[in-house]
Amino acid sequence: MTGVFVLDKPAGMTSFGAVAAARRLFGEKRIGHTGTLDPMATGVLPLLLGRAARAAALLPETEKEYDAAFALGAATDTEDSTGRVTERTGARVSEPELRAALPAFCGGILQIPPMYSAVHRDGRRLYELAREGLVVEREPRPVRVDRLELTSFDAESQTGTLSIRCSKGTYVRTLICDLARACGTLGMMTSLRRTAACGFSLEDAVPLETARGLAESGELDALVRPVDSLFPALRRVAVSGAQAVRFANGGALDPQRTALRTAPAAPGERLRLYGPGGVFLGLAEERDGALAVLRLFCLPEEAAAEKGEPEG
Repeated sequence: MTGVFVLDKPAGMTSFGAVAAARRLFGEKRIGHTGTLDPMATGVLPLLLGRAARAAALLPETEKEYDAAFALGAATDTEDSTGRVTERTGARVSEPELRAALPAFCGGILQIPPMYSAVHRDGRRLYELAREGLVVEREPRPVRVDRLELTSFDAESQTGTLSIRCSKGTYVRTLICDLARACGTLGMMTSLRRTAACGFSLEDAVPLETARGLAESGELDALVRPVDSLFPALRRVAVSGAQAVRFANGGALDPQRTALRTAPAAPGERLRLYGPGGVFLGLAEERDGALAVLRLFCLPEEAAAEKGEPEG
């Protein structure tokens, strides 16, 4: 089985646990994911099945979207409600104060990764050090927040929700903690739901229990999306049967013998290549006037299945 399955990850499950569950559902050993979700988080988790796992390092830097809930007045060692409370404060914040603080956290900002994170330090994950009670210095990292909206706030309970669109690598729980400090209080994330990632939304995602039921009835495979759905922004180029076989065997192609002769590729441009019958061959990259193989998602025998002139 090769393709993309968009899971609506349940709370309490790690991303690796989600991969393990998908292996059982699809009977496919080779499965990867497109970005870690903390165990407490739910929502969109695209899984790469079979040869689609080769795409992991080439995915476009699409933004991710989240709905996050928070509580003010206390801080934890994990920056969310799963951790140990380390500090409390009686300071209270009004809704206008919260809204006034939001613009400072939009655009390009710097974040210090939390200790409970998968960031490496001297060959070890930060969360491994944190579990030993260690706190080490971390370098701030640039991230981008393009939407930060306060969607609800209850001044009495000092709880609320945020809608966020941000770059890969943004820690929402750190964003909440920093926002709280900017308002003169403390804060923690109490829930997180990823609503979009890799161009997929919650409308595309399948809850785990639903997936299990569909697997039992033999209907789950129909929900696996093609690999090329990961690269909608790249130009599509159709090639002949002979060219498809050459490309699938690792050979570069002459763009002048494809549709690119009238719409040349820019230096370094990446493209989606298709053989006869619409078979997705893989990704090509313009290098020194040739279409070089960037990543193959098709076996040579699949590329040779239907020879003839390219479509379109």
